[in-house]
Amino acid sequence: MANRSSYPTGDGAPEAEKNAGESENTYILRPIFQQRFRPSVVKDCIRSVLKEELTNAEYSPEEMPQLTKRLSETVKDKLKDMGFDRYKMVVQVLIGEQRGEGVFMAARCFWDADTDNYIHDVFMNDSLFCVVAAFGCFYY
Repeated sequence: MANRSSYPTGDGAPEAEKNAGESENTYILRPIFQQRFRPSVVKDCIRSVLKEELTNAEYSPEEMPQLTKRLSETVKDKLKDMGFDRYKMVVQVLIGEQRGEGVFMAARCFWDADTDNYIHDVFMNDSLFCVVAAFGCFYY
């Protein structure tokens, strides 16, 4: 039986050369154990980012939108670098002024409990509080 990839296509280039840049479907339905979303590792990552960025921060309503966006991008980039292949990362950041009031946050998700997970962490100083939630959803 002849190998199709060795025959030239209409423009003269072998089919194997045309498909060299395309990735093959792996049909992986579950993540490899080492690449699973691990909440404890993710929480340590979030905590280090918050401590680094917010230790001496003061609440300022004008600066908080940019800080919120920067924090979410930083956390998301660090999570991507941790090797969670085929995971869609969603990072939510909430920053508020510390005035002794309570705040409730809730999230509802429709996901696969075997592969998907989330973690949150809270940072507080005298001026502000920050809640970061990170969701890792396996992409089938």
